[in-house]
Amino acid sequence: MVTQTPTDPADTPIGPTTLAELKELAGRYPQARSALLPMLHLVQSVQGRVTTEGIETCARILDLTEAEVSAVATFYTMYKRRPMGTHHVGVCTNTLCAVMGGDEIFERLCGHLDVGNDETTADGAITLERVECNAACDFAPVVMVNWEFFDQQTPESAIDLVERLRAGERVASPRGAQITSWREAERVLAGFEDGRVDEGPAAGEASLAGLRIAQERGWQAPSLEEDSGTGRGGETKQEAAAEADTQRAESETVAEQSPADVEGGADDD
Repeated sequence: MVTQTPTDPADTPIGPTTLAELKELAGRYPQARSALLPMLHLVQSVQGRVTTEGIETCARILDLTEAEVSAVATFYTMYKRRPMGTHHVGVCTNTLCAVMGGDEIFERLCGHLDVGNDETTADGAITLERVECNAACDFAPVVMVNWEFFDQQTPESAIDLVERLRAGERVASPRGAQITSWREAERVLAGFEDGRVDEGPAAGEASLAGLRIAQERGWQAPSLEEDSGTGRGGETKQEAAAEADTQRAESETVAEQSPADVEGGADDD
């Protein structure tokens, strides 16, 4: 069932504080238009989606057309044009997660929540979405809540997770911070820290396995002193970079040749 949230944040206009923050973001970049992505995240943090007002405001600040801003807002899936729930729950169904159970998790959540893809529950608590790879394949299948990881999920654990969120219980990512809300996460993505960046563990066992093996076997990266100044065979870094560029150019030239060119057929009279 698709619904608007009980109190639609889009009813909140972009006030003076948000306007000042949008201008602050534009001032962080040598070219102001580079700030469009974080500005759209900030709009979502205030209004719950990318609104017409948000598009008009960003366009005016950045001296862009509304069509240019809309093109960006409709290209990236993290920008939403419909009201979002308190929490965004994304189920990865890309190859590895799907094989490990992501498809089943998504289908079970759809049935449990009575929603389809990119739809919001009747109570406004959860927006469910099928998402692409979240770069956490070593923890598959992965579910994300407001872009925080929940690893190695099952249909049962995912249902328990969304029910805890709906009940307002304290929920923390096993590799990240305590879950707040989607809009608060959007503010962080806009570039305004919430003080939670170091909250919780940053890496899980699967990610640390290689480090542990290296430590057990005494492996380590070259020191900065060893790596500074020269490359292979005493050549300088500049010479090594130039050689790499030459090799890349030669390989690209070979790749562009046709079989007839390689056999000399292109030069036949």
